[in-house]
Order: sequence, then C-alpha cells, then structure tokens
Amino acid sequence: MYESIKTQAKALLEEFLEKAGAKEGSLLVIGCSTSEILGETIGTHSAYEAAEVLFSGIYPVLQEKKIQLAAQCCEHLNRALVMEKKTAEVFGYESVWVVPKPKAGGSFATACYKNFSEPVVVEQIRADLGIDIGGTLIGMHLKTVAVPLRLENSTIGQANVLCAYTRPKLIGGARAAYE
Repeated sequence: MYESIKTQAKALLEEFLEKAGAKEGSLLVIGCSTSEILGETIGTHSAYEAAEVLFSGIYPVLQEKKIQLAAQCCEHLNRALVMEKKTAEVFGYESVWVVPKPKAGGSFATACYKNFSEPVVVEQIRADLGIDIGGTLIGMHLKTVAVPLRLENSTIGQANVLCAYTRPKLIGGARAAYE
C-alpha cells in the first residue's frame, strides 16, 4: 500500500506542475492528512510512515524542478508551515519556534521537518501553488487569486486531492489591457 502512495503522489505532482505551468523558484504549499490517505477521518489516525513515503515520492521531483516546498501543519499548530530556512529567507518569512510532531503539527509536516536540511517553521505564507491532500484547507496560504485545477490523478490512497495555482489580480476595468 505504501508503495502505491509514493507512486500516486509522484504522478499527481508531475501532472499538476505541468498543467499549472509551474516555474522554477515557485513556492508550493502542501497540506496533507495521512489519516485520509489511509481511509480514516482527518485528524484521527496520523501515520508517520505514510508521510515519509509521501515525502520520498514528491521531494525529489520538487528539487529537480527547483520548486520550493512549504508543508502545512495541522490546526494544533495553527496551520503554520515547515520549510527550508533558505526558502524562508528568500521569501522574507520570519520563523517561529516550534517543532511539529505527528499529533501536534501532523505527520507530513513532521516528516518534512525531519528530512529538510535546515527546517524552520513560519506562521503564514503566500504560495504560488497548492496541493490539498484530504481536506486540510490550504487556501489561507495561497496568493489572492487561486485557480482550481482538475487533474486526471485526483487521489492519493483514499484521500481526495485538490490543486490550485495562482494568478495576478485583473484590475483596471473595461479599458484595461491584459496579456
């Protein structure tokens, strides 16, 4: 089962990045319920092993494409985000002092914290791209105009996955021109 999670996650991510037109240096937020991946109710069966497998399927793709990852923690850490220290510095995000754990932060955020070279936690971001695995509500961490993107691959394990990219606001009214 865990091998299929890795395969599904990698395929979903690759499809999403292609369809979204993801650019090098973009910031991607991922919220993940490992409970939902395993067919349970969000917040009830946090599974660190599933999170590790998920991370191993997606992180190499993100590194290859030079996309920056922010892993959303659960509600017990107010949906704070784990990212590499250099990513936080590039985007100008101030770190806070907390270490996520599977039952206070979530398994995926914990796996990212353990696998990043210099992890930090920040309170909020404005990401270019988002993947919500299992209904974790990542919208608060996306830029203002989020555009949902329907994928052929829309599940990982038993969890539904929703994806979005962002675009600039259209302003100026009837006489404005847009490229």
